[in-house]
Amino acid sequence: MNPTVRLPGRTGPRTLLIAAALPLTGWAVHAAVLHKRLAATKRDPLTGLLRRDAYTARARRLLARHGDDVTVVMVDADHFKAVNDTLGHAAGDTVLAAYGSRLTAWAGPRAAVGRLGGDEFALVLELNADRRERRLEQLVRMLHTPVVLDDGRTVDVAASVGAATPDVLCTRDLSRLQRAADAALYEGKHSGRPVLATLAHTTVASINGRRAGRPGTTMWERAA
Repeated sequence: MNPTVRLPGRTGPRTLLIAAALPLTGWAVHAAVLHKRLAATKRDPLTGLLRRDAYTARARRLLARHGDDVTVVMVDADHFKAVNDTLGHAAGDTVLAAYGSRLTAWAGPRAAVGRLGGDEFALVLELNADRRERRLEQLVRMLHTPVVLDDGRTVDVAASVGAATPDVLCTRDLSRLQRAADAALYEGKHSGRPVLATLAHTTVASINGRRAGRPGTTMWERAA
């Protein structure tokens, strides 16, 4: 009779279960790492806001789900080039990061908040007619609060805000709402007040989803 060979230690059912679970644990860790990497590709590394594709997907879901209670907001930093030119690009990055934090805090975790490029941002959130004016004015105040740089210097900042809503414009199409909000934004540019789009803003000519004549219209990617 061949002698019985025993593995060192206990080899009961619990040991076998742990041994079987080890490959699964490895895959779980790998999947978690992969998920984090994929999530990172959806966000702008400077501001933490959604990139265009991820923003567009979430924005459209919100429009489909909440309809007339949704508000589409376009934000454009004022005099941002002057910040870069006089204080340097590091200061400009700090300002953009501050905008990202403020937009996220204002809109809340369920909103779609995206950086469209440069100093331009877009938001889609559930915000009904009774609260729109007050909340948009709050947003403007937040975006006009000075930003403190790492070296202690303070930068005066400002931003222009335009908004559009399905109930006023009779559409849930994201591109149309963004175009109207963008036209409203430029109507109130540098005024320190938010402008809510009307049907008249939907007739403003646009190129690739932006108001015609706006800087960069020939380079901006197709809107939503």
